[in-house]
Amino acid sequence: MAAPQAFTPTVSSRPSHDVDVSVLVPAKDEAENLPLFMEQAAAAFAASPYRYEVVVIDDGSTDRTWAVLQDLAQRYSFLRLARHRARRGIADALRTGYLAARGDVLVFYPADLQFKPEDIPRLVAPIMADESDMVTGFKEGKYEKAFVSGIYNLLSRTLFHVPVKDLNSVKAYRREIMDGLPSRPDWHRYMIVIAAAQGFTVTEIPVPLYPRHAGKSKFGLSRIPVGVLDMLAVWFELRFGQKPLLLFGMVGAGLFGIGALAGLIALGVYFGAGVGYRSVWTLIQTCLILGSIFFATGLLGEQIAGERAQLRELRRQLDELGADRIRDR
Repeated sequence: MAAPQAFTPTVSSRPSHDVDVSVLVPAKDEAENLPLFMEQAAAAFAASPYRYEVVVIDDGSTDRTWAVLQDLAQRYSFLRLARHRARRGIADALRTGYLAARGDVLVFYPADLQFKPEDIPRLVAPIMADESDMVTGFKEGKYEKAFVSGIYNLLSRTLFHVPVKDLNSVKAYRREIMDGLPSRPDWHRYMIVIAAAQGFTVTEIPVPLYPRHAGKSKFGLSRIPVGVLDMLAVWFELRFGQKPLLLFGMVGAGLFGIGALAGLIALGVYFGAGVGYRSVWTLIQTCLILGSIFFATGLLGEQIAGERAQLRELRRQLDELGADRIRDR
């Protein structure tokens, strides 16, 4: 038996290379939802002028999800499959789907049927009409985590100044947006923030929210502290990720300057009045040492930022080669 791969793409028996839109569907234990999802997707695509494919990523499911998908692939020519042998999270699933997808427009859609596939063409339409680069859905309906989601979105809007009410929802976006998205766990939640920071236009449309058809949510209250820390990490990345010396250099120079100035004043007082305080000298030494450490950290960060830029470009080139190979299968 061959060794397990990071992901195993399985293409339907009748692949089409003429695709406008690729719908990326991460699925973890969604065997009960996928047949109805595909049925509704087929009806929605039949009424749309664009050419669609659905790329379902089985993210380490422990139920019959993979077997169900293999059966569905025989019935729906637009269905393509990819598989993670173990659960890797939505961010990795979206990147796997992105590599396997052939469309110029990508759509992130969950498999739990809280959002109906019939709304996919509405998300796609502004992008296809060149009116926007990314379209996100604003949830309309009863939402179990409305309070937590409201706090999260309020903090995000305050911190990032994005022009949408709901960051964590279904969304459609141009393929090149994925090129600039860091491959970090859970950072798919900040795709809108990162895209807006890179100059892509973002719009929002209302999308109805329905109760889950089957199964249960994979996320709980334990995600709140993780989300807050991720939010701060994204803020730092956008503000100082490219130029860390702007933060560490300024803080280091400020502390060093305060320490040097205080030292000169303390020396003047000591030689002029013969008075000196050990606590003052301790504070001066602390400022000088911390200032030097912060400044050196900024210089080191600049070197790391340069290496990261080169790695991002290398990853982009490798992704393009991998995507070409997968799409040609």
